[in-house]
Amino acid sequence: MSAAVKGPNPEPAHHYIVRRTVEACGLAKEAAAAAAEGIATGSAALLNSLRQRERDLDTIDMEIDAGVTTAITEVGPAEARELLACMKFMIGLERIGDLLLSFASSAQAAGERIDPEDTRELTHMATILEKMLTDCGEAFSQRKIAKAIEVLRADAEMDRLRNLIFLRHIDNPGNAHRHASLQIIFMTQSLERAGDHAKNLAEEVCHFVSGHTIRHVMMGYDKPVEQMFIDYLRHREGQP
Repeated sequence: MSAAVKGPNPEPAHHYIVRRTVEACGLAKEAAAAAAEGIATGSAALLNSLRQRERDLDTIDMEIDAGVTTAITEVGPAEARELLACMKFMIGLERIGDLLLSFASSAQAAGERIDPEDTRELTHMATILEKMLTDCGEAFSQRKIAKAIEVLRADAEMDRLRNLIFLRHIDNPGNAHRHASLQIIFMTQSLERAGDHAKNLAEEVCHFVSGHTIRHVMMGYDKPVEQMFIDYLRHREGQP
């Protein structure tokens, strides 16, 4: 597989695999956007569209898995590390596709029984995930560690929203009547776990670009997780 695309100017397999990985980031981002709009508007068409995107991610995952096996023997150490990063990226992106499909299935099972408060916070979680995946794609394609750090900051907000929803539906301190709690919990877990995979992708970028673990990279930024979360909230509100 010395060239992945045939023609007068064939594209080298290494470049093709990297390009397809970036395209997969875009597919996952589109899936998260469809999940956000689908739950916000109750659109069955948007939620159903996640199945095709999950299939597309599976296809790219298998394509890259097979391509790297051959391509990695034809490149130098730097390109080999990049190809291995592509494989790790695709594992995470494929799992995100699965989780978003699970989210869609639970949303359709719940139907109109989802309370407005849950709809609002689930939409917020899916929108954050979309931004995380956008930043992951940019961090990987442009070698931007700062973008990867933004993903780590956003994950703290995902955890906060998950805890709020769990508190309402599991602890339910006010003994309020809740609708579709089982489906809501499944949907929340799917989004939170997808966020965890996005965070892993960001950590992979940090390691790939810097050659250091995320712990050493964060020492350079010299900010604890709590401060990162505060910075994220300020950035979201447009504060300096």
